[in-house]
Amino acid sequence: MKADHSSIAQQASAPLEVVSLVSLGQHPVSGRLRRAEQDARALELCLALERQSAPGAVSLSAWHASGSKIAPGSEQDQALRGYLGMGLESLTLVTPDSLQAEPLTAVDPQAAAADQPVMDVWPLLATRLKQAAPQLVVCGGQSETGEGSGLLPHLLAESLGWPLVECIVAIESCDGAHLTALQALPRGQRRRLRVKLPALVSVDAAAPAARQSAFAQARRGELAAVASGELAHDAVAETFAIAPARKRPKRLKRIKATSARDRFKAAAAKAEGGSGKRLEGVSAEEGAAEILKLLREEGVLR
Repeated sequence: MKADHSSIAQQASAPLEVVSLVSLGQHPVSGRLRRAEQDARALELCLALERQSAPGAVSLSAWHASGSKIAPGSEQDQALRGYLGMGLESLTLVTPDSLQAEPLTAVDPQAAAADQPVMDVWPLLATRLKQAAPQLVVCGGQSETGEGSGLLPHLLAESLGWPLVECIVAIESCDGAHLTALQALPRGQRRRLRVKLPALVSVDAAAPAARQSAFAQARRGELAAVASGELAHDAVAETFAIAPARKRPKRLKRIKATSARDRFKAAAAKAEGGSGKRLEGVSAEEGAAEILKLLREEGVLR
């Protein structure tokens, strides 16, 4: 019985292993690489959880999956150091095993992409997560580079067999067995969830903005590469046709509440506007005509 009690006490005193997944972002105007906005917000939530917990109760690490080596001083290196400037001592680069034997040289990503097949890096993260076995994984909801499909959290959760919670805006507490977090809902509403660990959560754009990156801390931080499995060939992505984005049609009015006052006003507002019309017992042609009329009034169609 003494041995059982000591093992339970050792598990209770073990720090909570938290992993924040980060990626390369891209500025929407200049196109330069930077830290991704949603991933930075996810890391900010992890830093807040570490700050509000007891000293040593949370062990936080940030991971970035890369299919190629990142040369010091390159644009990718400078962009990833934006996460180090938020207060991290190191950032883990999860790379395939085949890169460990290759010399470190600066490679033009565009030229390499033209000559090499399209590879997917999510199996690297799945393999590494199975090896490290953290209790909590936090990431952004969608990347700013690559496909930007938002499927990475779903693929990892399915591979690991973990629950996935999306649109998180705050992590209130974590006792090592359960996570209490706030989830963003439409019209500025919030829902408190209690999730059993281990779990994977993705962060919503309404989460608190990330702190400014400190230049000195970003320079002092270390990018450490860790080999973990191999890449997966993405034959479907090779068939995609990539073209410059065009201006999209005007969207319907959408409430984006950031403060508590705005969220309360949006939640207390009536669901139906005064200019709405309810159609009952009309034909398909009449319904289509009313929808077309609404789209023209809102400026979606001209």
